[in-house]
Amino acid sequence: MTDSEIVLGLPQYEVSNIQRSGGTITISARYTGPISCPNCGGSRLRNKGWCRRRVRHDDWGFRRGVLELAVRKSRCLACGRSFRQRLPGVHPCQTASESFQEMVYQQHLDGINRSCLGRRKGIGAATVQRYFLRHLQRRARQDHAPVCPKVLGIDEHFFTRKKGYATTFCDLKNHRIYDVTLGRSEAALESYFLSLKGKEQVRVVCMDLAVVYRSIVRKHFPKAVIVADRFHVIRLINHHFLACWREIDPVGSKHRGLMSLMRRHRHNLKPEQKLRLLAYLAQRPALNVIYRFKQRLCYLLLKKHKTRRQCQKLAPRFLRAVIELRQSGLAQLVALGDTLHSWSEEIARMWRFTRSNGITEGFHNKMETITRQAYGFRNFENYRQRVQVLCA
Repeated sequence: MTDSEIVLGLPQYEVSNIQRSGGTITISARYTGPISCPNCGGSRLRNKGWCRRRVRHDDWGFRRGVLELAVRKSRCLACGRSFRQRLPGVHPCQTASESFQEMVYQQHLDGINRSCLGRRKGIGAATVQRYFLRHLQRRARQDHAPVCPKVLGIDEHFFTRKKGYATTFCDLKNHRIYDVTLGRSEAALESYFLSLKGKEQVRVVCMDLAVVYRSIVRKHFPKAVIVADRFHVIRLINHHFLACWREIDPVGSKHRGLMSLMRRHRHNLKPEQKLRLLAYLAQRPALNVIYRFKQRLCYLLLKKHKTRRQCQKLAPRFLRAVIELRQSGLAQLVALGDTLHSWSEEIARMWRFTRSNGITEGFHNKMETITRQAYGFRNFENYRQRVQVLCA
């Protein structure tokens, strides 16, 4: 590597002069590499003179860097086209080098807002946004997988009040976001799924208990098996149990301390917390029976890494619990039993498949952070590209 390449960070350039004026350092240089016609690729050229081109370059400490490049004008003897010399690291019609734009992109990505970054670099906020979007689109194209992953997680998240919800597709095997698309209804997602590549190679789809997503998966992923997400199933059970508790004891259900104890599994409680909970339940026998039933059901559904034979032994226990819920006579428990019955196959597969949508939920937290840092998004495509790059 020559001294000129070390100074500029660009290959095959020759520095002729370095001049300082105030807070700016101007580097005069010219490209010494081979030249060819951009139209036909011919190397038989006639020199038509030289011109000067000034572009913004990397900073030198607290001083702004400017490249003053000598650009050769040529005429191709093969095709007769006249052109200006193409320069590596500096695209045509650009007023800044690629390394400078990359630096602006990285600093804006790290959290420096457009106005502040523009003042530091001596460029406009709109220019910062343009550089950022250009490199973001390039990164999104490079990082985006061409076909669907074999293990896919599907979940929804809130985008904006005006545009509503968006659907997240997560590669659960490689722990990365595959794609994000606007909408969550079957009609809104129909065109997206019709153009989706590699649907036939998806083997497992993990999702919450959403009927819309189940019908979409059955229609567009014929070779995939649906696995219910363990987190959403347990949350649904707790939701119906707490609603039933509010009907039985409206006063006690408003106590935050008891609410916390009721939500958690008894194995996660401290000895003094267990005594407090048991003392409360001893005064309410009906609630005590429901609580113990809920604990047994959650413990059953939290099992994983089971063999086919072990699953065959667990399935009758689960079905008996569903029957008890549907025959309980309490509206909340009956509704829970009906939901678990309609999703019994997908829930039973949780014992065999260890994947869950917890990875997707974690990415949703990261997406909220991305939205907050950007002060919201009006353009969904900009949001989608940021998610693909930052959640890869």
